[in-house]
Amino acid sequence: MNSRNSQHRSASQRMIAMFTILFLCLPVSMATTHGKQSSDNDSADVVIYGATSGGIAAAIQVKRMGKSVILIEPSNHLGGLTTGGLGQTDIGNKAAIGGVSREFYRRVKKYYQNEAAWKWQARSDYRSIGQSASSAEEDTQWTFEPHVALKIYQDWLKEMDIAVVMNQRLDRRAGVALSKAIPATILSITMESGETYHGRQFIDATYEGDLMAAAGVQYTVGRESNDTYGETLNGVQTKLAVHHQFVTGVDPFIVPGDRNSGLLPFIDPNPPPIDGSGDQRLQAYCFRMCMTDHPENRIPWSKPEGYVDQWYELLLRNFEAGERRVPLSIGLMPNRKTDTNNNFGFSTDFIGQNYDYPAATYERREEIVAQHRLYQQGLMWTLANHPRVPAEIRAEVARWGLCRDEFEAGQGWQDQLYIREARRMVSDLVMTQHHCQGREVASDPVGLAAYTMDSHHVQRHVTADGLVRNEGDVQVGGFSPYGIGYRAMVPKADQCGNLLVPVCLSASHMAFGSIRMEPVFMVLGQSAATAAVQALEQQVPVQNINLEQLRARLLADGTVLEWKPASK
Repeated sequence: MNSRNSQHRSASQRMIAMFTILFLCLPVSMATTHGKQSSDNDSADVVIYGATSGGIAAAIQVKRMGKSVILIEPSNHLGGLTTGGLGQTDIGNKAAIGGVSREFYRRVKKYYQNEAAWKWQARSDYRSIGQSASSAEEDTQWTFEPHVALKIYQDWLKEMDIAVVMNQRLDRRAGVALSKAIPATILSITMESGETYHGRQFIDATYEGDLMAAAGVQYTVGRESNDTYGETLNGVQTKLAVHHQFVTGVDPFIVPGDRNSGLLPFIDPNPPPIDGSGDQRLQAYCFRMCMTDHPENRIPWSKPEGYVDQWYELLLRNFEAGERRVPLSIGLMPNRKTDTNNNFGFSTDFIGQNYDYPAATYERREEIVAQHRLYQQGLMWTLANHPRVPAEIRAEVARWGLCRDEFEAGQGWQDQLYIREARRMVSDLVMTQHHCQGREVASDPVGLAAYTMDSHHVQRHVTADGLVRNEGDVQVGGFSPYGIGYRAMVPKADQCGNLLVPVCLSASHMAFGSIRMEPVFMVLGQSAATAAVQALEQQVPVQNINLEQLRARLLADGTVLEWKPASK
């Protein structure tokens, strides 16, 4: 850059800084959009879009720091996946979780210490297993029923006097009012209903990253190539895809052995590109089902209207080729309930049917959610009833059903699809496989991640010898908890100066597969809220806050920022 350009850039940066400080110093009641002055009930110091677990943690932290907050949820569902069936917490290492996030799991423990909480099972009969198991000495519990998580959140928000606005979807085409400075500053956000919310700081806590995208922040979707960040596990993965796989010999053609008959549904007709190459495909989504085997609370599986036989032909052929396992991961929850997830070659993951979800219209997203629900309803009926399913598997699945006392409006079915991955911001720091495995260390940690790098399958394809295979599953762990950098939560310095993104943060596909856990989203939500408040107090863009002050406050509030191997 020549000296003339440098002088011009410096002058521009000074003007930008002056404008940003001027805006951030304004009383929130003076922030206006389209000439309309805000009122007390649609203005706040911090506006949070997305009442997921991360959004709720952020709202609680803002209030604790003495600032006003509005929490907006585009749907009718509060709490995201934490209240949406994911009751067997994916942790990696419990000691990595602190702050508001850990408080939630303490509240879970306290709830279940009351004998009245045990309606369908004696407390002494329940045993959690695996990574989420809790001992009697712990002050936390990491397994819970969906309605219990919802009650905890509702009670907590009421205690904190936090305004929650439900069923308000952002106008993604023209709903974000931005200043004309560089970086831009969000002045207000407007919903499809016409309601406008004004704030000085904004947090996008959605799983989709809708506010981030509408604000013009750079993002990506899908898998990077390994060359992009010098990784080895990213991009297309056929050789590593050994888990959750079909048994050998499953034919993909409508008429077995006849290529001219065409492929069965949801199989990609094109062979995968070379391993390590990038694409825009997404790891599969599903619903985390809350099932029960208690006869008084169980809703038997029924054949859904719109059932399509061919959707499950691969499932049946997989059994006929020798599969003898129940294709479900059943985690036991209190009161004889489950958190049920995908398992093995053909299960609850609706592979390849979510590619257009991140940027799709609301209407198209609803169609995708409905199709996923239909697929999963049909899957469960097939497993419990179809004569080509082995008898022992039919019997095992049939003894389960959805719960009468969970998601009652949908007779046990819910609307919260497991959005494992959608948009991901691209910022000055991109968390990668190297951070997960300790070859790189973020200098500005705001929380720890600890889970295995975990990608579910991305596509279903035909091998050269004419058999069906799944592609994309990667499960690589064996590393210690690691720090998530603050710069991965804020946009690039020239893009937006008052937005934080704790969920759709800046990470490669593989690193996001490790970070994307509910307790971590709560940790990052609290950290984002702390930074938002400090940006207001310091009168600077979020990219320029004093990181030592941020670190001090996070530590004071119980956030774990560094991993010590001896931690218990």
